[in-house]
Amino acid sequence: MAMTTHLDVVSAETEIFSGRVETIQVTGSEGELGIHPGHAPLITTLQPGMVRVVKQHGEEELIYVAGGILEVQPHSVSVLADTAVRAEDLDESAAEEARKHAEERIAQGGADFNYAEAAIELAEAIAQLRLIQKIKK
Repeated sequence: MAMTTHLDVVSAETEIFSGRVETIQVTGSEGELGIHPGHAPLITTLQPGMVRVVKQHGEEELIYVAGGILEVQPHSVSVLADTAVRAEDLDESAAEEARKHAEERIAQGGADFNYAEAAIELAEAIAQLRLIQKIKK
């Protein structure tokens, strides 16, 4: 039987996942992270993207997060997300529209333009679209 650890994925709105998992993959501020049972304690910020969870008994679940914090403790892992949505609940047309809107804002610029905010919107939309494409395969 594979070793497991407890994982909680929560957002401001709701708890998305709580249960035993074999592995977790996320994109942290320093790059891709693979978390297995017994991982050293860690706290890092998360980039917009996918949380890939391999549950106890090998079933995979994909969750989109729009950023947040990952905390790894000796017997549990927590993902505290700004926004979290199960991959199958993502809306492709809304994500595509958000990508186009962010690209238009960046192209137009202007005196009062907040590039960092538009870049975050673009990164979130692209991360959603990548995850949608991944689950279609």
